[in-house]
Amino acid sequence: MTTVLALANQKGGVGKTTTTINLGAVLAALGHQVLIIDLDPQANATAALGMRAPEGRTTYELLLGDTPLDAVISPTACERLSIVPSTADLAGAEVELASMMAREYRLKSALDGAIASYRFVIIDCPPSLGLLTVNGLTAAQEVIVPVQCEYLALEGLGQLTQTLDLVRRHLNRELRLRGLLLTMYDRRTSLSQQVAEEVRSHFPNTFRSVIPRSVRVSEAPSHGLPINAYDPRSPASAAYDALGDELLEAIAVVAPVAP
Repeated sequence: MTTVLALANQKGGVGKTTTTINLGAVLAALGHQVLIIDLDPQANATAALGMRAPEGRTTYELLLGDTPLDAVISPTACERLSIVPSTADLAGAEVELASMMAREYRLKSALDGAIASYRFVIIDCPPSLGLLTVNGLTAAQEVIVPVQCEYLALEGLGQLTQTLDLVRRHLNRELRLRGLLLTMYDRRTSLSQQVAEEVRSHFPNTFRSVIPRSVRVSEAPSHGLPINAYDPRSPASAAYDALGDELLEAIAVVAPVAP
């Protein structure tokens, strides 16, 4: 059974793409087949994995060109981890989708019946609440919301939860908020601690795992690698390992032993 996860937050710079690629890499390292769908026109997930989108084989063609999923999937350097890459062409998709029938279901329709070989599909949504993000939420079963441990971290979360409620009521009754993930946590500052406490008080389903602020995580994309390949002994790598274990525990999946 495939689990489809969306990583969403309309605020930029919260670690959404970083979490997408590193969580995907952790799950792949545990022996699961993982597919990342880069739904962001900035294509940061694509670049962070050292990928360059092949001509005509991107998320744009998947959503707007009726190209089948298997034709737009590219392997990455990480075993068992694949990606549907993105390009800047996707920036115009919001306008093009607006005139289409069943526009909110384009991604879901593309995935239905085509993802059985993957245990996890992880959708990296853009930093907005537009049609691309709505497509991601409509196609997903669960959503994870990364929250940066800095001032104004809770700003916009109310709007995001309202959007999730609307999607759940009108487009995807199965959508579940798996939890909030605290990112860029700096244990040396009282601010990070205060923000973490505030988030946990409002959202009891916040993950126990906390992603620390890390220079090594920032360096890894320039090498086209997730942190567990770039610096597996770093605290950030351990934090993503813990997140992967916690997620598997939460959805009651027993991780196979990687060969």
